Amino acid sequence: MREGLKIFKIGGGIIDDDAQLRQFLKALALVPGRKLLVHGGGKGASQMLQNLGIEPQMVQGRRITDAATLDIVTMFYAGKTNKQVVAGLQAAGVNALGLSGADGNAIRAVKRPVKDIDYGFVGDLPADAVNTQLLYRLLESGLMPVFCAITHDGAGQLLNTNADTIASTLARALATQYEVELHFCFEKNGVLRDVNDDNSVIPQITAAEYEQLKAEGIIAAGMVPKLDNAFAALDAGVERVVIENALRINEPVKTILCQS
Repeated sequence: MREGLKIFKIGGGIIDDDAQLRQFLKALALVPGRKLLVHGGGKGASQMLQNLGIEPQMVQGRRITDAATLDIVTMFYAGKTNKQVVAGLQAAGVNALGLSGADGNAIRAVKRPVKDIDYGFVGDLPADAVNTQLLYRLLESGLMPVFCAITHDGAGQLLNTNADTIASTLARALATQYEVELHFCFEKNGVLRDVNDDNSVIPQITAAEYEQLKAEGIIAAGMVPKLDNAFAALDAGVERVVIENALRINEPVKTILCQS
């Protein structure tokens, strides 16, 4: 029987709040077994860009990453943010190792081709993006990998890559060696039946129920791509996907996604 692995992804809302980040990292330290963390960048990179006179450019929630922007987001995501998260985990008693996709050739991406929009130095992840043997050795040595949203193309070029996509790709790749649970952690208690009622958490959603909830408009907007990604991970062998409040990961309130 394969051993378990829990992969957690946290977004900018937690990264931007020092007190909430500390609370999350302390809660994460209490989760038993093998763990891996993927974090987004928060608003700090955009603020730094503006401080330097560079106006951040976003299209449909995705950052346009020109050369100057890539320099800043690399410094912020792979440097300041990643090391703060790792330091917080060390303080909580977890031996964490901060990584970008370039470190150990852990995640190799391809630059997104220019179609209607030129996203610049943004990376997409092919099926063979993940160096699973490297991550297996790190996990089995007792280390907790902590990935930022920076990858590389294998030819010396760093690339900005969506953190949700990194988490899902890692989960799918490592599902060949572990029973993987993928946790998307954000500011809500789970998937809500009523977006204005934090207590209206849907405890479990199957693939068929998801299609019905989308058709009824109960699940809409930004939650749709997140759940599309989640069900794709289940299709690819991930054991289960959890949507939960980043500050309540050790509590029973959450949404569990499953195939049937």
